[in-house]
Amino acid sequence: MTKKILRALAGERLPTPPIWMMRQAGRYLPEYRATRAQAGDFLSLCYNPDLAAEVTLQPIRRYGFDAAILFADILLVPQALGADLWFVTGEGPRLSTITARAGVEALKPVDAIHDTLSPIYETVRILARELPAETTLIGFAGAPWTVATYMVAGRGTPDQGPAHAFKDADRDAFTALIGRIAEATIEYLSAQIEAGAEVVKLFDSWAGSLKGRDFDDFAIAPAHRIIAELKRRHPAIPVIAFPREAKDRYEGFAQATGADCVALDNSVDADWAAAHVQKDGCVQGNLDPRHMVTGGQALIDETRQILRAFGAGPHIFNLGHGITPDADPENVALMIETVRAG
Repeated sequence: MTKKILRALAGERLPTPPIWMMRQAGRYLPEYRATRAQAGDFLSLCYNPDLAAEVTLQPIRRYGFDAAILFADILLVPQALGADLWFVTGEGPRLSTITARAGVEALKPVDAIHDTLSPIYETVRILARELPAETTLIGFAGAPWTVATYMVAGRGTPDQGPAHAFKDADRDAFTALIGRIAEATIEYLSAQIEAGAEVVKLFDSWAGSLKGRDFDDFAIAPAHRIIAELKRRHPAIPVIAFPREAKDRYEGFAQATGADCVALDNSVDADWAAAHVQKDGCVQGNLDPRHMVTGGQALIDETRQILRAFGAGPHIFNLGHGITPDADPENVALMIETVRAG
């Protein structure tokens, strides 16, 4: 029988939606923290195929999610293109910055990325062998706009101001940067698929800061380009797109980009999304991650409300953003129990 995630992505309404969780392999799990300590640091964990596969498998063993998502990071692509990348404990990633056309032109050729990223493909191969037969393997990458915001600022920023400033000062050069990231993302995701990924997801975590024409040019157009080429190379592979905080631009996003499923953040009303987004196909989401910290009846009630809202069409149950390190693993178990109880 076809795996539940793949059935939902093909447009099938299932009596109980399949379930997985963004950042399901992560710091909220004691077994993850132990493996991370063994690796030494975050990047070493990402580039160690055995340990990266281990942390990907941990939440599957503990919870029996319907999908496993490759453990990696969206900033490995800019590193493969030549950016310096390091992580500051307690503060997050740091990158060398690109603020003008010369920086774009200095990036490595796209066909050179595989030298750096080959350990990631080996992680996918290990997972394709070791995952339970019923568990779908999801590969992923950051969408070009979100990756560019880090490459320009050198770190995460509250409003993506440096990327907006570059875009406004030299739109042609910024468009060239988006194009280079899109090309690299196609090659990266295609290699993940060839290694055994059954679904891929594009995370556009900062899409919400794009408005009007900028959203069209830097969220929709690159996603369409990436998805179209992946579909040309791998016609059977579904793609999930996550333009976080896109608000009313969620409507029509699947049709505009070719995505098989649109993931929704937790600011979106589920009833609105059922009427305006799910009409075009599968949706994923969108429980507030705070419930994984607080638990209780509120978690149960909100989970049931989401199930009710999306119950008439294809749906993958997930959080509206990644689970946070302060989450209680018992609340994850309660969420899964509630979803599977119907």
